[in-house]
Amino acid sequence: MTTSIRPAVHAKRIGPTLAPDRARVLMRPFHPTTEDIARRIVARVMTLPDEGVARLLGRVLGEFEDRHEQVEQLFRRRFEQVRHYLGDSPEASAERQALIGSYFTHEYSPESAALFNPSMVPHPDQAGLPKGALRFILSLRATGEGHISSITFRTGVVSAQHRITLTPPVPFATEPERVPNPAYDKKLFASKLQEAGVQNDFCQRVLDQLPEAFILDDLYRVLTAERQQTDPADATTEHAVRGILLLAESNYEVHFAPASRVSQRVLFPSTASQRNGIEDARFVRFQNDDGGLTYYATYTAYDGKIILPQLLETPDFVHFKFNTLNGPAVQNKGMALFPRKINGHYAMLSRQDDENILIMFSDNIHFWDAPKVLLSPAQPWEFIKMGNCGSPIETEAGWLVLSHGVGAMRKYCLGAFLLDLNDPARVLGRLREPLLSPNEAEREGYVPNVVYTCGVLLHGREVVIPYAMSDYATSFATVSLNELLAAME
Repeated sequence: MTTSIRPAVHAKRIGPTLAPDRARVLMRPFHPTTEDIARRIVARVMTLPDEGVARLLGRVLGEFEDRHEQVEQLFRRRFEQVRHYLGDSPEASAERQALIGSYFTHEYSPESAALFNPSMVPHPDQAGLPKGALRFILSLRATGEGHISSITFRTGVVSAQHRITLTPPVPFATEPERVPNPAYDKKLFASKLQEAGVQNDFCQRVLDQLPEAFILDDLYRVLTAERQQTDPADATTEHAVRGILLLAESNYEVHFAPASRVSQRVLFPSTASQRNGIEDARFVRFQNDDGGLTYYATYTAYDGKIILPQLLETPDFVHFKFNTLNGPAVQNKGMALFPRKINGHYAMLSRQDDENILIMFSDNIHFWDAPKVLLSPAQPWEFIKMGNCGSPIETEAGWLVLSHGVGAMRKYCLGAFLLDLNDPARVLGRLREPLLSPNEAEREGYVPNVVYTCGVLLHGREVVIPYAMSDYATSFATVSLNELLAAME
């Protein structure tokens, strides 16, 4: 690229705007503050006469059946999770079980506070569309009570004229079922234990008894047997057991009902490492070596103190695998996977040092090391730090990457840069001026003066940019690919 000053290019705002929807609620487990309180709640329900149980359950169902699907069945499933609080009480009737379950359930509004940091990928189903149109899935970071973040979805269509039409979301939001016995690869599991600093003689004895592909039940069985043969006062053994279980339970699978709509589905935190949120998922449609497609998303797991970059995988947005990432380069935020291998290697953008954009390569999608600085702050609007805004887009001119820069008053703007197709460690050009900056209507919100995106879409020769406005709501903008490439310096 030449070093002459090019004309600035700016994205065009096209809408629509997605605001948080407080009416979308999940039924989630409610946990009393102590087990003694939980036992007393159950005991009080057990003292009610049968007619009182029927009347009270009828009131609860009457109030909540039109807000959720299969409410009574959900109450009964929740009862099975708290059945142990019955103690020596006689078996409860089906109605009493459902009523007890209702006392251990509550509504949670995942989008009540904010709906932001979107990423956008082509929908697996492109059937029945007008010529030139593209159906997409939009992932969003939804934030609710307690500032807990989850992943929620919307669908829509980009027309041939690059207009955005969002499909109204289904009113009933739902969480997935946990796959009871996901499979683990022993070699990969052992490598992750080693990386986590957990590997010792006890771990090796456990691994030696597991098949090359094992399930959680296998692991529980071997762990139980080995612990019985080990001194219970041995602190190193207990540390190893906790590490093994934490790793196993952080790598899990979930499954939504195939008949559910994409906009119903909510991925809510469900492990210790995610306790306070699943943040900023950067989805990408990845082309495998065999030509097949897999959707990956890098995201940040947050437990209230520590942030951990993690990986999400799905072929269809019905079945999801959550996987830990390992290696010395797995730190900080903002990892973004390239949409295919380059020269036989996976490639990832990242920001280990909270200032620069780095690039790294790996033979294993779960392990990353040896990052190399790719871009550093150069313009005043990015003097504080830079980061990527999602996975690179492949164009004939190179890998197009949207970035964010942070300047004075911690104002976030979007920029862009271009990388060589065959050697993405080589920068071909970057924008001198911001592509998108927060305007007066966008600078008020949970975090003022911010525009941000986690993944854009190329539709024909137009770049479609879903973007968050001050960590509160989400809108859309577009920019001509030709103009964007021409503005690179």
